Amino acid sequence: MQDIALGFDKQNTSIVNIAIWLVRNKRMITGSIVALATPMKVNGDIDWEALRRLVNFHLENGTDGIVAAGTTGEPTTMSFAEHFDVIRSVVEEVNGRIPVIAGTGANATSEAVELARYAGEVGADYCLSVCPYYNKPTQEGLYQHFKAVAEGSKLPVILYNVPGRTCSDLYNETVLRLAEVNNIIGLKDATGNLERAEDLITRLKGSGFMLYSGDDATACDFMLMGAMAISL
Repeated sequence: MQDIALGFDKQNTSIVNIAIWLVRNKRMITGSIVALATPMKVNGDIDWEALRRLVNFHLENGTDGIVAAGTTGEPTTMSFAEHFDVIRSVVEEVNGRIPVIAGTGANATSEAVELARYAGEVGADYCLSVCPYYNKPTQEGLYQHFKAVAEGSKLPVILYNVPGRTCSDLYNETVLRLAEVNNIIGLKDATGNLERAEDLITRLKGSGFMLYSGDDATACDFMLMGAMAISL
């Protein structure tokens, strides 16, 4: 079934819009995308062997994409060096067989930019950047934060809105502004609000901007409305 968000809008055919549409669709990722847990030992050290086994389990069982050091992987409990090493280790183990999405979110813009830049250097395919947590930025602050991440990274950026965890909500109007930034290609929506999701799908139709479900309870309905994949 063709995704409602993918159809090219023939009425919107400026050179810039065509270029953005081609870039986004060339980098499209669909299906079941798994946010990896980061195995740790009793003493808190990362269990690198267990991480490699977990990656290979997903490779052997048909997972379409892997999120390394996303929020499920608890990067906020890691040092910066450990966060880098988890991304690098997963990229090396996957070895190009499926896309790797690096979790690069942080509540400090400079850190989010640095993480996204590093993920690109070690060969990740995308970066997933969560709304800054605890700070409660304004919508303009969120726009400037994600714009800086996109401008500082060579990787395609997927936004991640999970207000129940971050206490920071990325409003639809701000998503629409960010969708105009060339390197921002999609949104993982974990609001569970299907009315908002339908509004985004309708307003982004033809743009090539990718919408992913990050909420278990509404994932099926979101997919039927036009979301491209489920990120668990």
